[in-house]
Amino acid sequence: MTIRDSNVLLHTRRWVEQFVVAQQLCPFARREVERDSIRYCVTAVTEPFALLDVLRAECQLLEEDASIETTLIIHPRLLTDFLAYNDFLDSADQLLESLNLAGVFQIASFHPNYQFAGTSPDDAENYSNRSPYPMLHILREDSLTQAIDSYPDIDAVPERNIQRLNTLGAATLAQQLEALRSR
Repeated sequence: MTIRDSNVLLHTRRWVEQFVVAQQLCPFARREVERDSIRYCVTAVTEPFALLDVLRAECQLLEEDASIETTLIIHPRLLTDFLAYNDFLDSADQLLESLNLAGVFQIASFHPNYQFAGTSPDDAENYSNRSPYPMLHILREDSLTQAIDSYPDIDAVPERNIQRLNTLGAATLAQQLEALRSR
């Protein structure tokens, strides 16, 4: 691991703990942080096909190791353009289908320039999926279903997140995200 990759790992861990968990954006993240069951995989790949190979390997690892609840594949050198990243997500989903893993795993998407359809690039709500680097988040479907089924009023989470993020404002959120990368 190069020094830069160790920084990428450090920044991503900070983002999960000091942004996602601290802002309560995902009601299930704190538990996995506390259990140390999140795998952080920093990759130096620079080609989309190579990233698909990493995704394939990480899915295999998750199948083999039940102690890993979820994996973040962080790829800071690839798909830094959000539109290219967004297009790549179709290939990632197709890979899961071809491996007969759709329904076993699902991919959540995070990117420094994440933008939900129908929003402006500067809308604060986009920060619910903005991360220090582009990444693919592999989730176990069974675990996700259990967590959702046991969470009271799961449908209120997105609206609560939007309200919380809009209250903080895009400028404050951008500063917080940048601070996680600069320390």
